[in-house]
Amino acid sequence: MTTPDSTLATEWRPSPNIEPRREGRVPDMLILHYTGMESCDAALDWLTCEEAKVSAHYLVDEDGRITQMVAEEMRAWHAGQSRWAGETDLNSCSIGIEIHNPGHDFDYPEFPDVQMRAVEALCLDILSRHAIPPARILAHSDIAPGRKRDPGERFDWERLARAGIGLWVAPVPIGDDAGLGQGDENEAVAALQRGLQELGYGVEVTSTYGKGLEQVVEAFQRHFRPARVDGRADRSTCETLARLLAARAEAAGV
Repeated sequence: MTTPDSTLATEWRPSPNIEPRREGRVPDMLILHYTGMESCDAALDWLTCEEAKVSAHYLVDEDGRITQMVAEEMRAWHAGQSRWAGETDLNSCSIGIEIHNPGHDFDYPEFPDVQMRAVEALCLDILSRHAIPPARILAHSDIAPGRKRDPGERFDWERLARAGIGLWVAPVPIGDDAGLGQGDENEAVAALQRGLQELGYGVEVTSTYGKGLEQVVEAFQRHFRPARVDGRADRSTCETLARLLAARAEAAGV
């Protein structure tokens, strides 16, 4: 391949870190990341460096320029150790977009409007070629809770949803209830675990609120209830989860 799959990409910069997708798998998932590096040039060099052992299909810089590094038909190395809906080889079924942002370790700036417009356009372009359900357009943090935080709570998922990209409902307003947290052990915790599992998160139903569940709740909040990311399952978090499950079922005609 010598030209990008997307006409929106202005540069084709091939990465050596690729391989065929697992037999029978085609892209049915879209994963959004941030680079977590101070400069976009450094991120591009890293994503196309053999020794890095990482890659992604696309990179969107802060000015909205799009570079493609891996052909969509190929397996890029962007998901790492991850899980969604019981599946662990997410690189074989996903397309990965890196969005340049220094991230939480470097003051975590806002995503500029020009960059968000480019991300929106690129997602729609990818969706025109691949049958990716809204509920499988995810954050890196969704598939690797506790290990990853990107693209984070400042990323505008609501904006993408207005354009028809991803699953979204208006978050339930935050109240003054303490909610569930570490150390709690009851049926309410089990119900929360069942709901998160149904959405796709890698959780077990144990009825116990441990560190792992707290990390999953943080990931959920970063994506779907970003006003407060604290790992506690308050009423706002639990009801937003219930609304998302209902919206997904309605979209699927269930």
